[in-house]
Amino acid sequence: MANSEEHNFQVRKLELSDKGKGFIELLQQLTVCDSVSDKDFEDRFKELSARAEDHQVFVIEDHRSGKIVATGSVFIERKFIRNCGKVGHIEDVVVDANARGMQLGKKMIDALTDYARSLRCYKVILDCSVENKAFYEKCGYMQKEIQMVKYFI
Repeated sequence: MANSEEHNFQVRKLELSDKGKGFIELLQQLTVCDSVSDKDFEDRFKELSARAEDHQVFVIEDHRSGKIVATGSVFIERKFIRNCGKVGHIEDVVVDANARGMQLGKKMIDALTDYARSLRCYKVILDCSVENKAFYEKCGYMQKEIQMVKYFI
């Protein structure tokens, strides 16, 4: 990316005003995400802000359009094993369909990984679809074991 392009796409922490910049609509490109009222968004934003070190949501805003074009989150699990170590868990990574191919996904993963490293996590993990496996491998991740899930719906 050229320097002028680079300036238009900086990773930063989620802000309360990002709801009006298409944050929820972006998440809807990833998974089921119903509309969220302004009050519910503010309440969840405040809840996450109170746990700032242990849960970060990052975004990339396109400064030309004012829209959020990528997001991801990382939460920190505090453990007893590994000398009371910490593990970073990356979740909810999505790049707007119209902004793909500009390395924004890699930029987001690098930022989330660096955040976990800065908190001295001994590893960072994530779940992904088979279709996204090659992307995460390009970001330095490797497959380890399998994921299990049980939904409460």
